[in-house]
Amino acid sequence: MSPAEPQYSPSHDAEHSLDQTTFESLPIPEPVLKGIRDADFKYCMPIQEKTLPISLAGKDVAGQAQTGTGKTAAFLITLFTRLLKNPKPKAHKKGWAAPRALVIAPTRELARQIDIDARLLGGHCNFRIVCIYGGMDYEKQRNQIKEGCDVLIVTPGRIIDYYKQKFFSLKGVEVLVVDEADRMFDMGFISDLRYLFRNCSPYNKRLSMLFSATLNFRVMELCYEHMNNPEKVMIEPEKTVVDEVTQRLYHVGLHEKFNLLLGLLKQEAGEKVLIFCNTKMWAERLEALLQHNDYNATQISGDLHQKKRIRVLEDFKIGKTDILIATDVASRGIHVDNISHVINYDVPQDPEDYVHRIGRTARAGAEGTAITLCCENYALHLERVEEYLKHKIPVEWAEEELFLSAKEGGPPPPRRRSRPPTKIGGRKPSPKRSDGKRPPSRGRRPSSHSRRRPQSRA
Repeated sequence: MSPAEPQYSPSHDAEHSLDQTTFESLPIPEPVLKGIRDADFKYCMPIQEKTLPISLAGKDVAGQAQTGTGKTAAFLITLFTRLLKNPKPKAHKKGWAAPRALVIAPTRELARQIDIDARLLGGHCNFRIVCIYGGMDYEKQRNQIKEGCDVLIVTPGRIIDYYKQKFFSLKGVEVLVVDEADRMFDMGFISDLRYLFRNCSPYNKRLSMLFSATLNFRVMELCYEHMNNPEKVMIEPEKTVVDEVTQRLYHVGLHEKFNLLLGLLKQEAGEKVLIFCNTKMWAERLEALLQHNDYNATQISGDLHQKKRIRVLEDFKIGKTDILIATDVASRGIHVDNISHVINYDVPQDPEDYVHRIGRTARAGAEGTAITLCCENYALHLERVEEYLKHKIPVEWAEEELFLSAKEGGPPPPRRRSRPPTKIGGRKPSPKRSDGKRPPSRGRRPSSHSRRRPQSRA
């Protein structure tokens, strides 16, 4: 089982032992400490060092931290400590299942990763942990909740569906955690989130923890509306992620972009490579192109069936797949060690997504490289990214030999979806004859030479 969120290695810890806080020095019960030892954690990472003294004292926390900074371990350690210190309540008189802790995540992948981390860190606490998200067996998950649990890890949509069936209650929630709150807004889950807040136990009767990549106005408004005077804990993204990653940028024309990618993959030869695209269409296209060019690559996008998503991520984790292609939405919850390179095939439209992307490498003090390919389609986004970073991404000019030719006979370019007939200039579509066929057109059809064919672009 993989560790929760990667920590510094013992050798790395030894260098910082004089100024870092140990988990053993904090008021954490022994069963939780055993789980921490199982995960091979010793010294607190910055977000943990700032958060744990506050949350373990029973105060609400609003934390700003990027993925890979150790925030999952921070809220799970607090959660298990809180549940162990409080006596387990008696079963509800109506026979309802009543979870004691609720953890809400925006994506299936992130919920699943939190579940894995919780089972590792809480392995000696004797708590029943249930993870609920869409795309899996509906009745099976429904029965898991009905049987009761201590810790419930969920995505918003499906859990609300189950809640409205009234076979469990959220009024006994002692700890409420919201992870990646900013993504909740981006993905349109904010009304669902507020619904869950309103139906949980009162804000002054529970411990609430919220984490976000940025504590902007809308996130803090949510905090002050549904939490009990939360204390802000902020870890700047530039300090946690960006400075630890070697960044490079290449300006390249769209027609040569894939050829440059082939050259970079050959030149860099990383252990695990994560490639980001802005669209699902290009994620699928890159998968087909790379496979045709003998690369062991798979893609993960938003509408991929959940069981296949799990299989794809697992293959990437264990090294069965060398290259994973992802969109920003699908990438949430990807916690994989030893990602040596992140390649932005497209410049992200949201500057914060750039930090999220490159944070998948150089985790826990390891070395990592982030390469960005800037073509004419997304060049306008580069300025916003660099303004957000407060520095220019170092530019390198690709020599001619870095552009490798793709193998012939590759997959055809994606076809545009045909649209249903519509009224044009007030005219209706031609009526069908009784035999089901349309009458012949009176006008001339364009010759085959005048028809435009989509250009093949790698």
